[in-house]
Amino acid sequence: MKRRTAREKALQSLFQIDRSQIEPIEAIRYTLEDDESDPFLEDLVIGTTKNLIEIDKHISEILEKWTIERLGNIDRSILRMATYELIFLEDIPYSVSMDEAIELAKKFGDDTSSKFINSVLSKIKNKLAQK
Repeated sequence: MKRRTAREKALQSLFQIDRSQIEPIEAIRYTLEDDESDPFLEDLVIGTTKNLIEIDKHISEILEKWTIERLGNIDRSILRMATYELIFLEDIPYSVSMDEAIELAKKFGDDTSSKFINSVLSKIKNKLAQK
């Protein structure tokens, strides 16, 4: 499975988890239907859910006049997954993770999602780069 496809499936899984509170493996199974799973997909979904407190902390520190709960489900899921990549997947360049998240926002979000995602992730990236 290509990484772009894995990210799309991971986003769909994270969206289901956020909406339905189902287990990550179950969400992956629903998303894949009869397709085979992928280690990168599983890493994105399971890693994001296991590190959700830390990820949400990073996102919440960047949001101005918003709480993470007020974000749209798609935007929240994209930000969580991309933030997981930025923090925990050191073999992926920041620019790749950000570009992929912006493309997901263009495909699945509303008209303003991609700009919003870009802005938040840029701030997170800059904060991480200072450490």
